[in-house]
Amino acid sequence: MRNGMHTDTERCVRAVQSKDARFDGWFYTAVLTTRIYCRPSCPVVPPKPENMTFHPSAAACQQAGFRACKRCRPDTSPGSPEWNQRADLVARAMRLIGDGIVDREGVPGLAARLGYSTRQIERQLLAELGAGPLALARAQRAQTARLLIETTTLPMAEVAFAAGFASIRTFNDTVREVFALTPSELRTRIPRKAAPTPGALRLRLPFRAPLNPDNLFGHLAATAVPGVEEWRDGAFRRTLRLPYGHGVTALTPKSDHIACRLTLSDLRDLPVAISRCRRLLDLDADPVAVDDRLRADPLLAPLVDKAPGRRVPRTVDEAEFAVRAVLGQQVSTAAARTHAARLVLAHGEPVDDPEGGLTHLFPTPGALAALDPESLAMPRTRRTTFTTLVRQLADGSLHLGVESDWAESRARLLALPGFGPWTVDVIAMRALGDPDAFLPTDLGIRRAAEELGLPATPSALTARAAAWRPWRAYAVQYLWATDSHPINFLPV
Repeated sequence: MRNGMHTDTERCVRAVQSKDARFDGWFYTAVLTTRIYCRPSCPVVPPKPENMTFHPSAAACQQAGFRACKRCRPDTSPGSPEWNQRADLVARAMRLIGDGIVDREGVPGLAARLGYSTRQIERQLLAELGAGPLALARAQRAQTARLLIETTTLPMAEVAFAAGFASIRTFNDTVREVFALTPSELRTRIPRKAAPTPGALRLRLPFRAPLNPDNLFGHLAATAVPGVEEWRDGAFRRTLRLPYGHGVTALTPKSDHIACRLTLSDLRDLPVAISRCRRLLDLDADPVAVDDRLRADPLLAPLVDKAPGRRVPRTVDEAEFAVRAVLGQQVSTAAARTHAARLVLAHGEPVDDPEGGLTHLFPTPGALAALDPESLAMPRTRRTTFTTLVRQLADGSLHLGVESDWAESRARLLALPGFGPWTVDVIAMRALGDPDAFLPTDLGIRRAAEELGLPATPSALTARAAAWRPWRAYAVQYLWATDSHPINFLPV
């Protein structure tokens, strides 16, 4: 854990002097003499230690009057792993801010989602990140604006609107303040290529190395729901339901980034789409910290050394994943895909895919709650589980989102008929993002444990896995990779 790392001056100085990219996003270096802030791996000659100060966020640097380095572009760093590995108020708030809630609903909306007062939210964010929710959202708007300026030919007024600015003047002032360049100057610095297709963007999604794409993309491809997801030409493609419209993303693994193609019906959804793609691929993880902990177990060490950097494949829609988890109870992967595809075809919202192949958005809980239960081709007990889940998701009595409290969500799910520990923990792992979720009853995990000489009974395996905390969800990925049939759907 590196929580509050920016306060450890000596360690930060060492990271900057060694240009250690592993710390990008953990903290930012502000240079007192130049009034510029950088990522730790900035390629320029490091400043003298007495000229460095360290901040926990880009927003805190901007609040203190520093502008972004034009060389290392700290606004394009991977996000801090803190917000994905913690379940406290600040982490939940940061996940919501990344999902664009402040721009859509303001700080009162953020506070309402979290169940705290605006004053409490602002105080805690300021204490830990050096910036309040408005400043953090402003930093995100600036990053989105830069991306649109450099990758599209949109008029600046449309860029400002799409990035979430209330006025052209605020847009111009913010870009100039953060990047020390006007919007027009930012655009002229980028070599012009052929004009992109309107609404289509090509992005590079950074990550902390190492990243092993095999289990990540293999799992997504193996469980892809026809019409909503597909694997084509080396890319995982899927439709996205977004706050202002819909989108289609294509994600291709590269050696040092994920290539992302986005087609959006409304460009205001850009920051949310990026956030959800990063979350789907677990790109803000800290693989060094994860692998170091798991490698300490001598029976896991060979798996980690063979293919380091495994990620947890997650989701772009928590409610959708919960529905799919129920559809997958007690059936094979192929059967689960077939069930989901039928629901998509009958009740999903049609979309246009410029490349063909994708046809629908996954049905909303409201659409599924309106179905006649007798029309569902599944056993009666699972039908009850399905209808109870979608009804509670639709009426709001159960909410699953990036801001969900993991313990509370587990308790609510376990109270539903047909939900056992396996179903709840796979939702916690894949949908809610709990890095410590564990599946000791999973058949693939138990077979892998036997092969490795680990305890194979759920209780004994859970006891052994205590040493892997807080990264047991990543241990699941390494164990699944040892099994010839890694995708398993078991009784609840």
